[in-house]
Amino acid sequence: MDQRPVSLTEQENLRLRASNLSFSAVPHQSKLFLDYIRDPLSLKSYYPNAVLSHSNISAFIPEVLAKYKTERIALCDALVEINSQIGSSEKTFENIKLLREADTVAVVTGQQAGLFTGPLYTIYKALSVIKMAEELNARGSKAVPVFWVATEDHDFDEVSHTYFTGNTGELVKADYHPTRYVKSTPVGNIKIDNLITETIGEALNDLPRSEFSGALRTSIEKEWSEGELFGKAFSKNIADVLGRFGLITIDPMHPGVKALSSPIYIDAIAKADEIVASIRKKSAALVSEGFHAQVLVDEDYFPLFRIDDEGRRVALRKTSDGVYTSKEEKREFSLSELAAIAKDDPQRFSAGVMLRPVVQDYLLPTVCYFGGAAEIAYFAQNSDAYNILDRPVTPILHRRSFTVVEAKHRRTLEKFGLALSDMFDGFVKTLENVGKKQLSSDTIKIFEEIEQTLDLELNRLDQNLSQIDPTLNDNLEKRRRKIAYHIAALKKKTYLASMRKDEIVERQIRAAFDSLLPNGELQERVLNVHSYLNKYGPYFIDMIYKEIDLNYKEHRVIDL
Repeated sequence: MDQRPVSLTEQENLRLRASNLSFSAVPHQSKLFLDYIRDPLSLKSYYPNAVLSHSNISAFIPEVLAKYKTERIALCDALVEINSQIGSSEKTFENIKLLREADTVAVVTGQQAGLFTGPLYTIYKALSVIKMAEELNARGSKAVPVFWVATEDHDFDEVSHTYFTGNTGELVKADYHPTRYVKSTPVGNIKIDNLITETIGEALNDLPRSEFSGALRTSIEKEWSEGELFGKAFSKNIADVLGRFGLITIDPMHPGVKALSSPIYIDAIAKADEIVASIRKKSAALVSEGFHAQVLVDEDYFPLFRIDDEGRRVALRKTSDGVYTSKEEKREFSLSELAAIAKDDPQRFSAGVMLRPVVQDYLLPTVCYFGGAAEIAYFAQNSDAYNILDRPVTPILHRRSFTVVEAKHRRTLEKFGLALSDMFDGFVKTLENVGKKQLSSDTIKIFEEIEQTLDLELNRLDQNLSQIDPTLNDNLEKRRRKIAYHIAALKKKTYLASMRKDEIVERQIRAAFDSLLPNGELQERVLNVHSYLNKYGPYFIDMIYKEIDLNYKEHRVIDL
């Protein structure tokens, strides 16, 4: 494949190899996440409806349907409007029609509205729910896949950039910030200005040309156009990439969805103190058992944000007088006043991270949710909030997880005897290890002989000094460590010099890192899907979808 894209006529002949990598071998995974992946049933106190396998999910359907209170017709009318505006496929509208039926459940995931769809794991989340809904339908249960676009989130800096792999395999950052932007504005309300043209041009011009490049540019320019809202542009992009699978998109800021959210907002306001106390208690229990609390919840926490008169999403805090206020506004609200606003003007409220899953699963007949490690941690803290608001606790499953290894990078790994896990030590250490393998045996032998000789001679000196003055031994030990340090440092520099002597080799390893562990993180957390759509077209999505097996719980390494 190298720099040449796979053509449409070749795609059917492309064969894949895949292997699994345990998450315990991946750096920076939390103990809570690893324990949940290994044995979710052992954490029932935090995840009351945890399941050992996705095949057990259908057992929750009767309870979900029995406790579902939202008016389906009104919800589906809103979904038709939302999905019509973003150009969803006919199959999506067929699924919305199916959702109108009283015995249909939803398989749900969600993500912030990221630039050009954000990192790859956003796509993997969506494909996971599509696969789960397909399997439920195959087993005789009516289910539809739903993607919750987190348009209410207000951390624009987190979603305003994404990364591609450029012509020579280098990491290319695409960054967009509108000229006029009010901090804390929900990303769904940010209007795209003319600077987006420059961002698109800089990003796509760095991609290798292929038979798919022209159509990709046309689609992105149409979806991410001046005057469009950021959240809607994201939804259009998702619909374009995944629409043929029938994925339903829901925007929580849509007026119809907000109106349907009013009852759960009112209930959450009335029970705010109880919800906060339960979350704090659960958080403390997590920490006491050696886990971590994903979100710090103080005593003055309030589970809902308020949208102020300037359109900002502001946090409300409980004062010592028992009223609620925000640092941005010079206003105070009682619980009864907040409840009245939620009844008459629900657009003024937005669920915080601890309440958002409950609101989502109140609006939708959610049978399960697919999330990442951080979302799994959120669910450990807020499970009691479901009970307080009389909602069944939603089982959470981990989304599928992939690293895609293209042929040229696979050849690099094989050439130097590397696996993906070997690269977790970082670029410099990997370069050093490869340099050691490349270095002549004579040089390595000299280092080994010097180390052995020094060790023997220093031992002789140590014995001699102990007879003269035992206190000299401590001084010698310090100097021994310094000598060993300097020899090790020289050896390391020699390995690196051996590698850097060959610029092509260093460049190959750097390119492999930029593709497989960009910015030192898993590929799926950094790279954008359009890097691969540009090379392989829609086949890339089909390939990933075929690789999704809900039975495995490990990270999947796919060789193209």
